[in-house]
Amino acid sequence: MWQPGHGKCNEAGRLERMVDILSGRASNETKAATGVAMASVKHDLAVIGAGPGGYIAAIRAAQLGLAVACIDREDKPGGTCLRIGCIPSKALLESSARFHGVQRELADHGIVVDGASFDLGAMMARKQRIVDELTSGVAGLFRKYGVRSYHGSARLLGGGRIALSGAEPLELEARHIIIATGSEPAPLKGIDADGEYIGDSTTGLGFGDVPERLCIIGAGYIGVELGSVWSRLGSRVLLLEYLDRILPGTDSELAHKAQAIFSRQGLEFRLGARIHSARVEDAGARRQVVIELDGGESIRCDRLLVATGRRPCTAGLGLEESGIKLDGRGFIQVDGRFETSLPGVYAIGDVIGGPMLAHKASHEGAACAELIAGGTGEVNYAAIPAVVYTEPELASVGQTEDALIEAGVDYRKGVSLFRANGRAKALGAAEGFVKVLADKETDRLLGVHILGPRAGDLIGECALALEFGAASEDIARTCHAHPTLAEALQEAAAACYGKPLNS
Repeated sequence: MWQPGHGKCNEAGRLERMVDILSGRASNETKAATGVAMASVKHDLAVIGAGPGGYIAAIRAAQLGLAVACIDREDKPGGTCLRIGCIPSKALLESSARFHGVQRELADHGIVVDGASFDLGAMMARKQRIVDELTSGVAGLFRKYGVRSYHGSARLLGGGRIALSGAEPLELEARHIIIATGSEPAPLKGIDADGEYIGDSTTGLGFGDVPERLCIIGAGYIGVELGSVWSRLGSRVLLLEYLDRILPGTDSELAHKAQAIFSRQGLEFRLGARIHSARVEDAGARRQVVIELDGGESIRCDRLLVATGRRPCTAGLGLEESGIKLDGRGFIQVDGRFETSLPGVYAIGDVIGGPMLAHKASHEGAACAELIAGGTGEVNYAAIPAVVYTEPELASVGQTEDALIEAGVDYRKGVSLFRANGRAKALGAAEGFVKVLADKETDRLLGVHILGPRAGDLIGECALALEFGAASEDIARTCHAHPTLAEALQEAAAACYGKPLNS
């Protein structure tokens, strides 16, 4: 098979020029000199989308010997996660947490800093440097493994053909196609975003100044993370949540305790809030956002962010015309091998529903590539961790206690408080706890939920334990280094079967 860019041709130089022409990178002079007519570029696999699911699928398939194309409408790979989501938000969370620590926490360590201030522009520049380094790293991996990258919008034409629109339209052919176009912020009826005063999570990652009063609609993980960033930097932050709790989907005991901690940190919450509309008004020398709630109450703020969830990015792909079936919420339907209703076309990540998490998409991307290459690939959806990067962090894997109660499962519960953990005390971060849930009869691990310092790092051990079908006693009898935060997990696991040693 002809593999563009792999040099498998006696006339290597001419082949490279042909690839440049067909991918739209060649000049008119090069085309004329080569005398090659425009035609479809052929690959074994074409991946539509270069986010965490798409780029991992492309790289894994290339490692397995396939000639791979990866198409993305953005000029840099990495998708929402690397460019405008996970990575930039965590960069700002870290910067704001450090400033907050200088103001509120260092004195307890005997460190005195007078007149501390921050440079928002420098924070934003650091964030962008991190994004640029990581997206460049993905581009470098594409070159390393021979993945051919295309910039433009893709549309399925049927028969393994893809129309690529861009500066110079092109048609690709592939035996297999993976759709990995991710998701985008879901709009809210009655609210028209202008990208300045009313925006979404992307807007909240790029404010040029600190809003005096910031409102966020939605108290899920995006809302509380962005709220934490701007509250630490001086905003008065109000989160408006339709439900009667924050962080829907997480274990309710963790969410309830987290809300109390966040409130002490300065975040305000209005639960059961039904939003009717929002508009921008002139308020003297400045403009403000007016939020209208059902019942006639209005709230004024300087900026409004809508963080009420995400929806799959499938518009313009030609799915319906190609015969690809969607469910009632617009997600692509796939079978156990990630194949859609159109043979040879697969889908992974946010477009197929489930947890909208970058690592879930990456896991699916690798598994799908392995299946296409003739191997085995699977995803254990019962062992996918989730993390909220607030302070303290929340991390979970497996079933929540709420789900076990609703399903009528007999379980045992072990809890360990971080205030009894020496490492947490030394860090000055002793709020929160670890909760381990295990089957009452077999002791098999069912779920672990952590609210506390570096919970996102601790949850990895728990995901591995779930993956291997461990019992709570397996964790408790595994030697953990002292003093470490992981000892709190060991203690909670021991408490699960009634044998804690430090509480």
